[in-house]
Amino acid sequence: MHVVIIGNGISGITCARYIRKLSDHSITVISSETDHFFSRTALMYIYMGHMRYKDTKPYEDHFWAKNRIDLLNDHVNQVNTSSKTLQLASGKNMQYDKLVLALGSASNKFGWPGQDLKGVGGLYSFQDLEQMEAHSPGLNRAVIVGGGLIGIEMAEMFHSRHIPVTFLVREKSYWDIVLPAEESQMINNTIRKSGIDLKLETELKEIVDDGNGTACAVITNTDEKIECGYVGLTAGVHPNIGFIKDNDSIETQKGILVDEFLETSAKDVFAIGDCAQMRSPKDGRRPVEAVWYTGRMTGETAAYNICGKPTQYDPGIWFNSAKFLDIEYQTYGNVLAHPPENHKSLVWQHDQEDKLVRIVYDAKDRTIIGFNLFGIRFRHEVCEKWLAEKANVETVLQNLSLANFDPEFYKEYESEIINQYNNSEGRNLSNKSSRSFDKVLTFLRG
Repeated sequence: MHVVIIGNGISGITCARYIRKLSDHSITVISSETDHFFSRTALMYIYMGHMRYKDTKPYEDHFWAKNRIDLLNDHVNQVNTSSKTLQLASGKNMQYDKLVLALGSASNKFGWPGQDLKGVGGLYSFQDLEQMEAHSPGLNRAVIVGGGLIGIEMAEMFHSRHIPVTFLVREKSYWDIVLPAEESQMINNTIRKSGIDLKLETELKEIVDDGNGTACAVITNTDEKIECGYVGLTAGVHPNIGFIKDNDSIETQKGILVDEFLETSAKDVFAIGDCAQMRSPKDGRRPVEAVWYTGRMTGETAAYNICGKPTQYDPGIWFNSAKFLDIEYQTYGNVLAHPPENHKSLVWQHDQEDKLVRIVYDAKDRTIIGFNLFGIRFRHEVCEKWLAEKANVETVLQNLSLANFDPEFYKEYESEIINQYNNSEGRNLSNKSSRSFDKVLTFLRG
């Protein structure tokens, strides 16, 4: 059986690796982005000089031949599901028995005048990185549009080279559609302290052409003109399904519709990662989740189904991590910017440093709902176990040290967090655990 995977990101490559572990099927991975799989989340570190491109490749180049995974640098123009044939940009055709669509995301554009000028780009593909690099020498200012995770990464990249950055965010506070007020304000302060020009409640109106087809300025919704040599469009991403939308046999909405086994409406065609849209998502989960770890999980699940081991996709408990300049961020479970009345929060924030812990629990039965962590690390397995078991918030607080994943000699704040809860709830709890590895293992095995 010949399995063809379109896309060599985390979902496509995970799928290829697991198919090889489970079978002797012939595997071809097609990508027009790069010859080899690389860590997309490390793009910024290439630009910042912390890594080279070859350092971002998790596998040596000989890995693919050794594992009998064929790599093809080409572009798929058309999928014919009735004949199971792919039409490639090179003019060749390729047959498949099973097809996996791992097409990833593309940066959003909202019809802004000038959005297709030179010196305008997103931050998703390796080609986006190359464009940033090409326009950086002598760059007088960059303007970044969009207040999410990709926008702050791009701002940090330019800032690392001492290129002035103006950051346009249409919301009243940075990423306040996702972050609660305290967390959002912390990031506002961090951005401004770093020297980045943050303009809240400001939208892009137009990108100005210098007369030669290159961006030279932006005009905002307040008619302010900001001179710049590069415009970063980071107002989110969408499933990269342009050439699939016209395919009558593969149903799409925002993404490619898949069932619980990640199969599309076309026989023997699967979709995984950023481009897949669950027909019936699990409670509390979005139909499309463009996150690294869900991409990896969908890749593994599809491999099992392709290899005759029926497995339903289960994303587990929501998790994400990122970095806001110097602040590390983790979130587990359900932490909403605008929560319902039954979601109660214990919020502890350091009075001098950028550290914050938010523990969300049900106001009635006091079961744990979610965690937000800024500048403090918790163990993934411990948080996941508490959330899966719907642990009581007071049990969690008394054993909070079990979750602490900061280095050994870092200061611990568990007592301060517990005291804040005691003061607000009239309780007298104390920390009953330590973060010794043996105790963590005992807890996880229990």
